[in-house]
Amino acid sequence: MRQRAARDQKRLDSGAVTSPKDLESLQRELASLAKRQGDLEDIVLEVMERREAAQARATELSGRVDAVQAKVDDVTARRDAAYAEIDGEADTVTKERGLTVADIPADLLKLYDRLREKHGGIGAARLYQRRCEGCRLELDLTELNDVRSAAADTVVRCENCSRILVRTPDSGL
Repeated sequence: MRQRAARDQKRLDSGAVTSPKDLESLQRELASLAKRQGDLEDIVLEVMERREAAQARATELSGRVDAVQAKVDDVTARRDAAYAEIDGEADTVTKERGLTVADIPADLLKLYDRLREKHGGIGAARLYQRRCEGCRLELDLTELNDVRSAAADTVVRCENCSRILVRTPDSGL
């Protein structure tokens, strides 16, 4: 557009255009080109301002992403440390369980494992003050008398939840 305006201005200044009609047409075209060039320069300035604003926003968001990523890395490291600790505890518990179950009869261990699987990990519950701590229900008098009269080495089960009842001095017998 600038080249065209310069070429038209050169034609106008050289005097090559002799007809008044052509001269007037050339002057209108130069004015139109100047206006169009001003409009385009305004558009370019506006685009440049928007670009700067977008770059500033991108820089801000990039900083926020870095901060969030740092938090994610920190949380991931803490999670991994917790998993390692849990895995260590699970190994220890597994070893302790292996030592403990060596002394338990196989049929009782099989019953306990079956009940544990059925009741969400709890196969035996303490009998505390005449209440099964597995289902949290109090044993009725006949159940309590049956538990009292059972031998110490007899496996006693709760009639409500069917878990193995562990009798202690606090059982309320």
